[in-house]
Amino acid sequence: MNDFEGLVALVTGGGSGIGAAAASLLRERGARVAALDLDVDGVPGGCLALAADVSDDASVRAAVARVVDELGGLDVLVNNAGVGAAGDVAANDEDEWRRVLDVNVIGAARVARAALPHLRRSAHPCIVNTSSIVALVGVPNRALYSASKGALLSLTLAMAADHVREGIRVNAVVPGTTDTPWVARLLAAADDPERERAALEARQPIGRLVTPAEVADAIAYLASPRSGSTTGVVLGVDGGMGTLRLPS
Repeated sequence: MNDFEGLVALVTGGGSGIGAAAASLLRERGARVAALDLDVDGVPGGCLALAADVSDDASVRAAVARVVDELGGLDVLVNNAGVGAAGDVAANDEDEWRRVLDVNVIGAARVARAALPHLRRSAHPCIVNTSSIVALVGVPNRALYSASKGALLSLTLAMAADHVREGIRVNAVVPGTTDTPWVARLLAAADDPERERAALEARQPIGRLVTPAEVADAIAYLASPRSGSTTGVVLGVDGGMGTLRLPS
């Protein structure tokens, strides 16, 4: 497929996991792709690697300006950068609450704000935000992370309403537990990593973790010009975790 031919895409958190998979897929389908991350060592080949911090407005604006200058514009923004957090509501101190919300919510707003003037000049502008199934389903020991991803989901719908008359589509993908480096670190820190992985797999009806490539496919669907009537959509890639209740 070459549905992104002639388009420029910016993927935040593009150095690993879902972001790297999305950047690679969009490039395969014809886009000129920039991947932004704190650590750019894992940015897929052929992508413009941008070392930037979504929690710093000057860093974000400089990165977006470089994308437009070097790649010729901006059509697709994938807000994928994020950080995790574990524990109940009392487990993280106020500094950690501020840090996670700053990256996961305000960070997406910063990048979108910097991108909007350029998206308005595109013939096929869109934004895809990476939320999480924990925005919709209560999961133990994810209070702060769930709050941030729930806010991002609400932000997605508000932005879709704000910008639909401008022709800018805004959607969100909602992954279940995905086999990413962050999940790998959680498992490595567990007392029994194999048992913890089995528990994560079992809570998703498909019986396994979601793959980054599966989430990337959903991102590409939402971002594609072929999905021109799709906006304000929350697309689950969660192995049935959000909707299915199977007998034990």
